[in-house]
Amino acid sequence: MTEDIAEKILDTAERLYYAQGFAAVGMDELRQNAGVSLRRLYSLFPSKSDIVLAVLARKHLRWERELDEHLAHEGDAVERLLAIYDYLFTWFQTDDFRGCGFINAFGELGGQDENVAAAIRAHKASFQRRVAELVADAGGSPALAAQLAILAEGAQTTAAIAGDPAAAEDARNAAEILIDDLAPSTRG
Repeated sequence: MTEDIAEKILDTAERLYYAQGFAAVGMDELRQNAGVSLRRLYSLFPSKSDIVLAVLARKHLRWERELDEHLAHEGDAVERLLAIYDYLFTWFQTDDFRGCGFINAFGELGGQDENVAAAIRAHKASFQRRVAELVADAGGSPALAAQLAILAEGAQTTAAIAGDPAAAEDARNAAEILIDDLAPSTRG
């Protein structure tokens, strides 16, 4: 029962934070939307920071799972790398796309809450490691991995600000050029 209530609170928090912003949603609004008492909310999550960290942890696990599921459909190492940008394109086209929740959280809370900043940095480092693994599988260099990760990060920010999912296609096209230039043995 307690787990169900905690999940309901986290579902509500994630939805509200992503739609309205982390700083804009107070504990009372969260409580009302989740349908729990303030006392119950604080008994499960003693601070807003605790809720934000739990939301980010869930988002991290979902991101990794969904990305890996998407990449699993590609047989070739280079195609798995390029599929990152296809995954982003699909995400950017969703009706509720408002950018990367981690970048949003860092922009709002990263300078105020070191634990939140650390969780966000860990998520971004995890993505960079994943890209590096994929690049290594394709025979590419660590420099290529860093460049491809930056393209993906930049596409997320650009798509959110411009409201145009084409940023993923542009990043994919740039990734193809980098892969061809820096790892010519991986193609063909």
